[in-house]
Order: sequence, then C-alpha cells, then structure tokens
Amino acid sequence: MKTEKRLTLAVSSVAIAAAVLAGCGSDSGKGQAADPGGANPAPGASEPAKPVRLEVMQSASGLPSPDKDFVKQAIDKALNIDLAMTAYGSADDYQSQLNVRLSSGNLPDLFGVNKVQMQQYQKQNLLLDLTPYMDKELKAVKDFIGADTVKKGTVDGKVYAIPKAPGIPYSTYWIRKDWLEALKLKAPTTLEELMTVAKAFTENDPDGNGKKDTIGITGGSLSTFAPLYGAFGTANPGEFFVKDGKVINSLYDPAMKDALAYIKGLISAGVVDPEIMANTGLQHQEKAIKGQAGIIFIDWANIAKDQFVEQIKKVNPKAEWVQFSSPKGPGGQYDNSYDIGNAGAMFAIPKSLEKDKAKLQKIFDLLNYVSTKEGSRLVQFGLEGKHYNVQGDKLVATELMGKEAGYTWLYQFTGRPEKEYLKVKFAGQADVIEFASSRPRLQVLNGFINLPDGYTPTDANRYLEEEFVKFVYNKRPLTEYDAFLKTMETTMNYKLYVDSAVKQLNALGYGK
Repeated sequence: MKTEKRLTLAVSSVAIAAAVLAGCGSDSGKGQAADPGGANPAPGASEPAKPVRLEVMQSASGLPSPDKDFVKQAIDKALNIDLAMTAYGSADDYQSQLNVRLSSGNLPDLFGVNKVQMQQYQKQNLLLDLTPYMDKELKAVKDFIGADTVKKGTVDGKVYAIPKAPGIPYSTYWIRKDWLEALKLKAPTTLEELMTVAKAFTENDPDGNGKKDTIGITGGSLSTFAPLYGAFGTANPGEFFVKDGKVINSLYDPAMKDALAYIKGLISAGVVDPEIMANTGLQHQEKAIKGQAGIIFIDWANIAKDQFVEQIKKVNPKAEWVQFSSPKGPGGQYDNSYDIGNAGAMFAIPKSLEKDKAKLQKIFDLLNYVSTKEGSRLVQFGLEGKHYNVQGDKLVATELMGKEAGYTWLYQFTGRPEKEYLKVKFAGQADVIEFASSRPRLQVLNGFINLPDGYTPTDANRYLEEEFVKFVYNKRPLTEYDAFLKTMETTMNYKLYVDSAVKQLNALGYGK
C-alpha cells in the first residue's frame, strides 16, 4: 500500500482490456461475447489454431516463473494465447529497457506508460489511437473502467492508453481513543477542538507515565495537514478543482492563506511533531506504534492491518487507534481532496500493431477478458475453489489467497473494483475501508492534465514546498504570499501551466 504523499503540485505522473468466453458473455452484459480460441473443436473440425504469442511489459515486481504462474496458465487457456509478461521492479530499469525497445522499433504488444510517457510517445506517433475501438472492440473495457476514466488516457481528445479503473481514498486522521478516555476528552469535530485535543496530548501526560514525552500530531511532511485545507474549503497546494462553477488552482484560492495561518498556529503552539519535515517513509507510523503521538494522518493499511495492530498492542495492550472525521471549518468539512483524474497505471498499444489485425484482436480480447466477470475475478483473487469460494453473493478468501495469489494484481491491466476487492482481501478491515472511502472529499482534476511545453513541474514543486514550509514555520510572513505566487508565475512558468490546465479541463467538461 502507498504511504502518505509529500506535498507536491499533485500533477499525476504515475508509474507506469477479450470479450469474454461465449459462455460468460451474459454475466457482465458489458460487451460482445467472443470465441477465445476454440480449444475444443467439433468432431471433424480442423485443428485448433496455434496460440498467439502476446508480449506485455510493465514496471512491477513479484512475477512468478511461468510454470508457477496459474494466472498466465488460465488466461492462455481461455484465450488461446501465449502470454509473455516481463516486469521490471525499478521504474528506471523499466524506462531503460523500454528505450531500448523503442530505439529498435520493436515495442511490446502491450506496455505500461505514465502520463508523461504517453504524451511523449504520442508526439512521436508510436501509439495506436484507440478512439475508433472504444465503443465496439473495447466496449467491455470502457464499461468496466467508465467513460470518465477513459479521459485520463487521452491527448487532444483521442485515446492513446487504457487507464486502470479508479481506486478509492485510503487516508484519514486516526486518534488514540484510550488517550481521549484518559483525559476525559472526545474526538475533535472542529478546528478549535483539534487544537485543544492536540495540546492536551502534548502537555497532559495522556499515557500516564509521568513524563512529557508525547506529541499531539504527527505525519509524513506537510501532507499531515491535508484534511485541514478541506476545512477551509480548498484543496492541497497546486491542485485544480471546481469552485463556484469554475476551475481554479488552489494556490489562487483566498482560503489557502487562511489554511496556512491555521497550520502555522498549530506548529507555533508546539503540538506538531517537530521532526515532521524530516519524517521519511513510515517514520510517522513508527512513532504512532511506539506511543509517541496521539493523532496521525495515514492510510488505513499502515495502521489497521493485523500485523500493525499486533505491534501496537505489544507496546501497550490498552492502546487503541480509531479513525475520526476531519474537523469542520469555515469552508466545510472535507477529508481534503481526491484526484479523480489520477490513473494508478495505464497501458498502451504500439501503432505498428495496427497492421497485424489478428494479434491486435487478441490484445483486445485480453483487455476485455480481465474487465469482465471470469477474468476479473481471476486477476483479483485467483482460482475459484482454491483461493476463494463463492457463498451466495459474497466471495470469501481462503488461506491460500494470501499465500499464493499475492501477485495477481500484475494482470489487472484495467484495474479492479477497489472497494469490493479490498473487502474480500481484507475482510477484517472492512469497516475502516468503508470509513476511509466514504468521507466527503473535494474532487480534484490534476490527473487529467497534460503538461504544456515549457513547464517543468519538478522545479515548481520544489520551490512550492520550500516556501510553504517557510510560511507555516514562520520563516516567511504570509503577507508575502502574493510575491510567492508572482515568482511561481514568472520564474517557474506557472501561469503557462495554469492557463493550459484550465483550458484542457474546460474541454473535458469541467467548470463550464
């Protein structure tokens, strides 16, 4: 699972669908049934066609050898193909190998791309325009991921990559319930109450050990305060969203300065982990487990999974972490934002495959198969009767799912229905999954945006974070916020980016 993201401009550049078997076509109602290869011809019929070899390449790790890969074996049999998957654990290794394939003019039949790669390869005329196929040949895929998700794989209105189905939010604030009870407090519901509870956790010895060794709030860098922007009705710094009917960038929202002033107040009051900007990886989680902090912004997977609960109980058997909703503020109550344009991954098809109709159809068959009932269940959970059982309308995991089916996600080329998937895989955490996914959040749109020429996000991201740290740590007065924006616009070409983004999002139907 992913840990908390650092404060960035939130531009998505994430790391880099078979019509079903004729007998399964009625299960989904999402596409035309297709003959996946005719493995059992009628008496007197010709021999089955030789399996079509398909090469898939992506940036991932954990792929078993073909002889132990039951997913490959099942897909090969269902579609009469020979699926050759290559997965590189390092994004740099993947890019290097993809560059080699590009230079030789020998791209894989299906390969992972992120937003930047998709733009680059489209400009080089290397990607197949999938637009003409979306309503027929790839109908099952389109129905599975949704029309809005399809937009994530577009450049100038044309589809050049298949994005995975959308995920769900994982992160919320968590609080030590036993500390609240010890101090006769309740979980905070407003910004004022958050300050009160954080102060009490810092100053009033909530663990009862007679030492001043606890802190109110911890997290991973400035992302710790993500829900607090939502309390002021705005999104994370640099995110685009629709407000009052128009697409705006949160840096230009007057509410941003109010949010920064409140965060600055928390830090000045001494209730925030003084090492918050130095916390890397899961250091904030470690502090929570050790009982050093009472409030943390974190994804449920890194605090509520059984192994972490066990670690927490070893330190203190009475310790109990629970989720709580983000505090209400003058702008409402949002557990901050969720980028509806973000694609966890995308897959593209080389333009050269346009000439090989038979192989192209098999790629379509593969993508459709993993987007419909039989294939989707296979790549989510494994083999029915072995890795999971069907009990009425529910799927129930067996012990073998966790032991043998941990790699099946590598074949989820079009994603998965995230909430349903998680509730099967992590049945014991169903309530916390539901809580995190159901909180009100501002819908942000950065994932839909293609970067304009002349704008370099890394430079702008770095400057933005540096200056925001200065603002909240009282190293730069908020009266200089407009000057900060001016520097972003001129030195970082930020106005070029904002104008381009608004135009693109308007064209997709947002804010018009």
